[in-house]
Amino acid sequence: MTLAFDPFFRDLNRLATEVLGSSRAPQAMAMDAYRDGENYVVEFDLPGIDPDSLQVDAENNTLTVRAERRARPAGEGEVSYLMTERPRGAFSRQLSLGTGLDLEHISADYTDGVLTVTLPVAERAKPRRIEVGHGGGRRVIEGSSG
Repeated sequence: MTLAFDPFFRDLNRLATEVLGSSRAPQAMAMDAYRDGENYVVEFDLPGIDPDSLQVDAENNTLTVRAERRARPAGEGEVSYLMTERPRGAFSRQLSLGTGLDLEHISADYTDGVLTVTLPVAERAKPRRIEVGHGGGRRVIEGSSG
């Protein structure tokens, strides 16, 4: 996974969000990634986003997640915010995926403000036992496919 960090751009983007009410560039989203048995799991914090705006794509060993959180007007008339600390606008995150994943069986679920993407390990990348012949007899040696 490659991340770029530019504090000047971040502050300029924050200023644009405060002045114009929306961000010019997609913002990153907080995430956790871990392995759970035969799956890799990535959890993205996306509270308050429009579930219809969620888009998860896997293409050319890249996982792309996009979402949007819009400002919500309260009641009738023009809204006058007293404080706006929650980021609004477009959110996007891209992860480079290894070759040992089964991209055909990726699943995603959005519950309680968390998008969970499950990436199964490909069958060809799982460790397996290989029988090795030895002087007419056989013994089993641990190995892995590559």
